[in-house]
Amino acid sequence: MSDNKNLQFENAVKTMMLHVGEDPDREGLIKTPERVRKAFEFIYGGYKENPEEILKKALFTSSNDEMVLVRDIEFYSTCEHHLLPIIGKVHVAYIPDGRVVGLSKIPRVVNVFARRMQIQEELTEQIADSIMDTIQPKGVAVVIQARHMCMEMRGVEKINSTTTSSALRGLFKKDEKTRAEFFSLINSPTGTRY
Repeated sequence: MSDNKNLQFENAVKTMMLHVGEDPDREGLIKTPERVRKAFEFIYGGYKENPEEILKKALFTSSNDEMVLVRDIEFYSTCEHHLLPIIGKVHVAYIPDGRVVGLSKIPRVVNVFARRMQIQEELTEQIADSIMDTIQPKGVAVVIQARHMCMEMRGVEKINSTTTSSALRGLFKKDEKTRAEFFSLINSPTGTRY
């Protein structure tokens, strides 16, 4: 960012501090506007990344046609309505159709979308669609379980309320057995089939 844009952002932070009754010139707050700007640049770094490029860098031919599951991917996002944190876990599965993707790329794709202002339902859809469109598997399933600080810190103030959203594509949507296996795996303590 240019120095002028950085200064505009930092001045906006000072304005917010004044609005809530703080003194931005107080010793502990002098560098806060700069810290907040740098934090925002990291937290919202997903706007500068392309999930398709990430996935395409690690596509490999494979004869595997069984479910690939990456579960318990921790994520942090921001509610687009209140700019407060959303904290949770994502479970992603896909069934290959001639190609697999490097497993580390799936959490990276989660981060790309999570590091944007979001609602949980859209985050779930974006992850599923990105994987479905780029890898072109037989199916994709994404489940997100999250806590929303906009519910816990303000409004209804319901501590430890968890919301769950899902996005099912291909076989996960059409085939009851595939769907049941996925939900069984993400709900088992170890994620292992017995």
